[in-house]
Amino acid sequence: MKRMLLLSILAMIPAALLPLAASSQILPHPKKAAEGDEPNYKYEVYGGYAYTSINQVNLSRSGLQGADVSITRNFGRYFGLTADGAFYKYAFAHPVVTNSTITPSVDTVLFGPVLHASLYEKTSGFVRVLLGGEHVGGTSQTPNISFAGGVGGGLDYQLKPRISVRASGDVILQSFSVTGNSAALGYSPHETRNGRATVGVVYHF
Repeated sequence: MKRMLLLSILAMIPAALLPLAASSQILPHPKKAAEGDEPNYKYEVYGGYAYTSINQVNLSRSGLQGADVSITRNFGRYFGLTADGAFYKYAFAHPVVTNSTITPSVDTVLFGPVLHASLYEKTSGFVRVLLGGEHVGGTSQTPNISFAGGVGGGLDYQLKPRISVRASGDVILQSFSVTGNSAALGYSPHETRNGRATVGVVYHF
């Protein structure tokens, strides 16, 4: 009788442990699940081709081409601070200014906050507000450097964990007055707006 009772108890032990063993195979360990998440990189560096219109130069027929670079420090998944610098020198079409032989150039240095978020699978988007200064060369404008700022945004597509391609655009405002006598430039002390666009590569680290 005692032997039968002992065998019954021994048989109940593996039966009781079987559900626990099954659940341990289905549910992942919390630490392992956390290790599988995508890393959140603190910094990103961008570089690429850029275009800007030059509405501050009156009678301009087209914009200028150049390069744009930026670095962003991310604070969490959605917020960051960015520093952006661009140089535009090469005419998108000739002549860049109607009835004129001048060759304008544009330099910008801008800073501001950026909000970014994942949109769908490998695609993410961002919006930003930028403030800083802009210099227009080759046109005898004053001041030498104008206050500039605007808003913009773009899309990133992830190629690899640390590398993405980006397309973005901004509208940048500035105010210059022309001091020369060229009829092609005119005299425009009021605020102007320039659209700009850029395509390039982002490296996350």
